[in-house]
Amino acid sequence: MVVSFFLRSILGAICKIDAREYRKALAEFVTGPAILAINHINFVEVPILASYGCPRRVTGLAKEESWENPALAFLMNTYSAVPLDRDGSYTESFRRVREAMAKGFFMIVAPEGSRSKNGVLQKGKGGIIQLALATGAPVLPVVHFGGQKIWENLKRLKRTPFSIKVGRPFRFKGDGGRPGKSLREQMTLELMGQMAALLPEELRGEYAEQARRETEYLEFL
Repeated sequence: MVVSFFLRSILGAICKIDAREYRKALAEFVTGPAILAINHINFVEVPILASYGCPRRVTGLAKEESWENPALAFLMNTYSAVPLDRDGSYTESFRRVREAMAKGFFMIVAPEGSRSKNGVLQKGKGGIIQLALATGAPVLPVVHFGGQKIWENLKRLKRTPFSIKVGRPFRFKGDGGRPGKSLREQMTLELMGQMAALLPEELRGEYAEQARRETEYLEFL
């Protein structure tokens, strides 16, 4: 895709991106859909993951306000991003996400919900659990680090090392129904532990211990 080529060129000028592990992992999927569970640090990770995921069709959620900016709207539409109304109901966004996944898209989902800015893994939320169970799609843990220093490095006119690490794909054990609160929390804990295990120790946050524990509700593929 031409847009992905130019986007990678721009991003590569400000970041030294190691996406070899990421691209290899996506290439091992014959096709989508799949959920890419990522950590959320700042603005740069989604454009990197979407453009370096090409030719796989990688997309994600974006706040509705992004379409108010013509340049951002072009990128959002190019990558078939799903608008998220953060002040309204998530039902419509959930429906659109499922439609995109039914077409074979790899869907970027950040369980943390908000940016950490400092790169330390924040508490995960359970929405991703219901999406995975409802679609039956595998989950691929994808974490990145280094990008938390991008503003500091830009001031110094220095490229930022940006590393992407990928874990083992898995499915949550379940029948597609809505799990109870305690089960959803345990599944979220196990997911976040898989993500934490891919990060440097100092960035694992409250999931440092979980990163070393075995799982009960994840079925690895």
